[in-house]
Formats: sequence, structure tokens, C-alpha cells
Amino acid sequence: MGLDLRVSTHTVGHNVIARGLEAIEDFGSGLERPECVHCTAQGDVFVSDWRGGVTRIRPDGTQQLIAGNRPLKPNGFAILPERSFLIAHLGERDGGVWKLTAKGELSPFLLECEGRPLEPTNFVHWNDDRAWITVSTRHVPRAPARSPKVADGYVVLADRRGARVVADGLAFTNECKVDPSGKWLYVNETYGHRTSRFPLNDSGLGNKEIYAEYAAGVFPDGLDFDAEGGLWITSIYSNRLIRVAPDRSQTVVLEDNDPAFVERIEMLFASGELAGATLPPTPAARIRNLSSSAFGGPRLRTLYLGCLQDNRIYRMPSPVAGARPPHWHARF
Repeated sequence: MGLDLRVSTHTVGHNVIARGLEAIEDFGSGLERPECVHCTAQGDVFVSDWRGGVTRIRPDGTQQLIAGNRPLKPNGFAILPERSFLIAHLGERDGGVWKLTAKGELSPFLLECEGRPLEPTNFVHWNDDRAWITVSTRHVPRAPARSPKVADGYVVLADRRGARVVADGLAFTNECKVDPSGKWLYVNETYGHRTSRFPLNDSGLGNKEIYAEYAAGVFPDGLDFDAEGGLWITSIYSNRLIRVAPDRSQTVVLEDNDPAFVERIEMLFASGELAGATLPPTPAARIRNLSSSAFGGPRLRTLYLGCLQDNRIYRMPSPVAGARPPHWHARF
């Protein structure tokens, strides 16, 4: 039986820290585990949805679930140029990446690498005809990887040469993206409290560099880039949105958490007990486990926020414009 964290949440409603929430508004409805969000120039917002695919939210607010005929558990996903998606399947015991067309046609894209099946798969990023795929851990189920003693996450590159592991030994690989310069792949190591990056080369990746390290209570999940060279990080558990400036200084832009809960999570993580814990809903005034961000809207000045434990996402004005993602001009 796992450790039940509900005993640490009895003060919720009295000690919640909430800053920046006055700027956010609800967006979308009826979604299931909207972990990952992407935006396009035509005004559409796409969200991963555990009903089996991706939900498209049009500029007029109407929604369309695009799903195939297989029970997928989409975590991260990528938008392809030809009106389709790559979906990272986060099954209980299986993973892999699937291709889903706008018409709901589903086909396998990558289910194994180097002779072994992909474990539950976290994220996929498409850039310049290359698919960058993260598997957070080789543990199945994944819970034992919530420990400072485990670092067996890896990155797969799938391109014209085939699929191969290009980075390994990472502390729970989460979102990964090529930066706007096209020179670096940034990777969040959630249980390493850090963001790392690797230089891109013809064969894959060069040597790892730790780009940013975060304070206790920050568990980086999603990442995105702004037009001024800033890196935007979302933190699960502590519900923080953090901007890492080009000089690597950090600013908390948004925060919604119960400090006692965050402290308890950090303590259990440090002791290794988080690996066996039963995780309850994250206590907060409004946001339910902030997991990803994406720039969209006119001039890329609106931030959309994905949430692990909610049935909607959020949006807020951004103080700086976002960088154009590779899929910005995809049309549906």
C-alpha cells in the first residue's frame, strides 16, 4: 500500500499561496487530463485528451475531439505539417508514439527502439523532420522513478536514419524541445530539479549541459521559449510558472500552492518515500497541477496553460511575446 499524502492537506484553504491568478481565465471545458497544449497561427488551440486523442479548441470556443479507434492515453504530442499529430502514449505498462490524422486515422509511428519496446512514453517533439521522444524511466510502472536515486530516463531520436537512443541516464525526462536557434535540445529532468540541454549535431546530440537548476519544490514538467531568449518552465506539485531569463536568472510569474503540501512532497522525495506515495489532487486555489505552457494568440502574446488534474486549461496575457513554434503555420 502506498503512502497517502492526504494527511498533509488538512490546512488547504487557509495557507494557499496564490499570486498572478488575477490575470488567468478558464479556457475549454470537459477535457480529460489536458497535460499538453499547443497553438497555431490560425487561432486553434490543441490539447492532449485522455479520451483517446487531441481536442481542438477553435477561436470561437467550439471544441472537437480528434481520436482514433484505439484506447490511447496521450501525454505529450506534436503537430505535423500535414494535418496530423504524433502522440506519446502513456499507458500503465506500454508506451510508444502513434500518428493520428485530423480525420481520426490512427497508425503506429514508433513502438520500439534498439530492439526493445518503448516504456510508457512521456513526450514527442517534431522539428525539421526529426522526432524527439522522451521516456521518463525504464521502470514499469513509473512510480519508483520518483526518487533522487533513479536516473534512467532517455531521449530517442527518430529520423531518416532510423530510431536510436541519443541521451540516457536522465532524472525523469519530461518535455523536450529544440530552441529557436535550432542549435540546442532542451530537456526537463523533473526529479533532477533541473533543465538540461544538448547541442544538436548531424548524428543526434552532443554532451549534456545543465542549463538551469531549481530550488526545492520545483519539479519542472513543461517548457517553452519566448522571443527574447527566455525559457518558460511549469512546475507540477508547486503549481509555479517560472521564466528563466537569457542570463539564467529566474522569476516566478505565477504560483498557486499550499506550502505545507509542497514541503511534504519535497521531504518525501528527498527520502525516497515519494516513490511509494499515493498522490492526491494538488491543493490550490484554482490551478490543478500546472504541467505545460504554450504561446498563442495575436502576436504570440497569450500564454495557454495545461493542467494534469483539471478538465480545462487556462490562459493569460504574457509580458513578452513567444517564439514561433515549428508547427505555428500548420492549418487544419
